[in-house]
Amino acid sequence: MMNATSSIKRATFATTNAVFIGRSIRHSLRNVEALIMAIMLPVMLMLLFTYVFGGSIDPTGNYVNYVVPGIILLSAGFGSSSTAVDVSMDMTNGIIDRFRTMPIRSMSVVTGHVVASLARNLFATGIVLGVALLVGFQPTASFLEWLAALGLIALFILSFTWLFAAIGLMVGSPSSASAYGFILLFLPYLSSAFVPTDNMPSWLQGIANHQPITPVIETIRGLLTGTPILNSGWIAIGWCLFIILVSLIWCYWAFHRKTARK
Repeated sequence: MMNATSSIKRATFATTNAVFIGRSIRHSLRNVEALIMAIMLPVMLMLLFTYVFGGSIDPTGNYVNYVVPGIILLSAGFGSSSTAVDVSMDMTNGIIDRFRTMPIRSMSVVTGHVVASLARNLFATGIVLGVALLVGFQPTASFLEWLAALGLIALFILSFTWLFAAIGLMVGSPSSASAYGFILLFLPYLSSAFVPTDNMPSWLQGIANHQPITPVIETIRGLLTGTPILNSGWIAIGWCLFIILVSLIWCYWAFHRKTARK
């Protein structure tokens, strides 16, 4: 007689990922406070820089057109950072052990968090863009340029979400994951998000011009407002793909390293 356990079929890759994506989306919908914060913080910063600092930085009143691309990426980064906490919670609360006893690919729990975070952050980005238009943002982009800008924003969110997922797998607790995520959120401040890098000290310009945030911001700014892009577009895509590749390898290694200990 066939063993009952041997007759259980392993769930397919698509089915497993769909289940975990749905699980993570339901968790996101229940955590309304986190979604509100992911929207409110960038909006408040945009209002602060536009109405408080903007007049001193750019007396012509065009500072809102300069700062919005940086605020968009700040919103995306802040929203992605919660992925580290979500992944860390799953790795420390024992639920991964339950998933491993089922005929499913438990690594898909990480994919679920990443896809749900991408959807959540694209929604938050849309809200931030809407508020930006209300406070005077005047994009000159064509339809294709809008598509290219939104595609790059989605690619950036995906790359940093996978990076934060890897961090969540490596740290020992959700509080540690939150702390590491907070450190990475300083990157937009060391870029051309709020002021041109030419105004920075020479030693800081080297850091600002050669980190992944600056070419992404310059590309989005160029697509939406018509400023020169030069080679920033290819550099931005290259950075995002590189971060995704490294993060995927890191996630796979860290997940199997942690689960193998149990």
